Amino acid sequence: MSNPWLALDRGTDPAERISQVGRAHELFLTGERRVHQVRSVVVDSWRRSAGALVSPDSTAPIELTEGELEAYRAAHPLARVLPIFRDLLGGLADDGDHLMAVCDAHGRLLWVEGHASVLRPAESMNFVPGARWDEAHAGTNAPGTALAVDHPLQIFATEHFSRGVQRWTCAAAPIHDPATGALLGAIDVTGGDHLANPHSLALVRATALAAEAYLGSHLQPDTTTVSLLGREDAVVAVGGRKLRLGRRHSELLCLLLVHPDGRTGDQLGFDLYADDQNPVTVRAELSRLRRILGPSLLDSRPYRLRGEVSADFLDVTRLLDRGLVAEALTAYTGPLLPSSDAPGVVRLRRLLDSRLRTAILAAGDPGLLQTWLTTAWGSEDLEMWEAYAAALPPSSPARLLADNRVASLSLDYGLATSVQRLRR
Repeated sequence: MSNPWLALDRGTDPAERISQVGRAHELFLTGERRVHQVRSVVVDSWRRSAGALVSPDSTAPIELTEGELEAYRAAHPLARVLPIFRDLLGGLADDGDHLMAVCDAHGRLLWVEGHASVLRPAESMNFVPGARWDEAHAGTNAPGTALAVDHPLQIFATEHFSRGVQRWTCAAAPIHDPATGALLGAIDVTGGDHLANPHSLALVRATALAAEAYLGSHLQPDTTTVSLLGREDAVVAVGGRKLRLGRRHSELLCLLLVHPDGRTGDQLGFDLYADDQNPVTVRAELSRLRRILGPSLLDSRPYRLRGEVSADFLDVTRLLDRGLVAEALTAYTGPLLPSSDAPGVVRLRRLLDSRLRTAILAAGDPGLLQTWLTTAWGSEDLEMWEAYAAALPPSSPARLLADNRVASLSLDYGLATSVQRLRR
């Protein structure tokens, strides 16, 4: 196939393709992992979906309802570009054959719009605002898979992992924060098999680019944003520029962000090097950082940041302070500077991870637990797997798979399983 993101090659018979992929899908579900004649992006997604304990007969869960949904999407950055979505895709949504949907970075649908004749059958599979349509909860689908691979794509009919969605075809494109590059969500068009053409994919991609351009043109010039979660190095958006800092400067910026009143060179040196600090080295690094960021942002005596500076890890902390666990988990895109061994950064990283894990465990929500477990940093978290298993109905297939995962990890760690520990 010349374009792996398109569902059909020119001249392909849609009905024949539906049957071909459908047979491959059923073979995959029986345990056959060597799938032929199916796009690699789809097969990879099937594997992720199966690995996330998604049943091919499951329905996407609804996580946000009524007032909670209204408040969440009103504050979401994509609310600012909803008029663009409606302007560019509204014609499709009103024609009686298509739906326009917008989701956040974790696949939660924020808006689903279209003619009532199309909305009604979509509601039967929970394709509604507030439902979670990432791969871990709904299997292979255009918005969820576009987020997973961070690329515009189409998902055609039987390419969907869930059988209940295979009557639909959809095209989706991810949308990024122009300041930080972080995923904000995705824009999706859903309808019949006729959507499997190059035009629908080009349309959603152009719509996503238009949204990003609008958000970029309306950035506050005096606001500085810092991204440190899940990154080896910090990304700083300041004065219309996007800067990527080196490791030591990233650590210094992180430490300055948590001490808005300022730090002395010795204090920063201790947080960076513990007892092996060299004051001259610290001052030299701070001098270089000031040249990179500009003198208007970094002050000295004591060293501190000036102006309005926001940071992703501080946003997670503020959400936890307000008891908004689901929102904090959404904002958490990975451990704080995961490769840093600076003592001050290590303490901050462990504190943030501990606070978030504790909040998720206390909530006892299977959806939150599963979200953590489907991440790269949470996939081998034994305590979370035990909590997830305990939150599931004893007779459910997902409970059996979770129990097996608990047993496997316990064996790897040389521990007794929770069941064995209770018997002792």
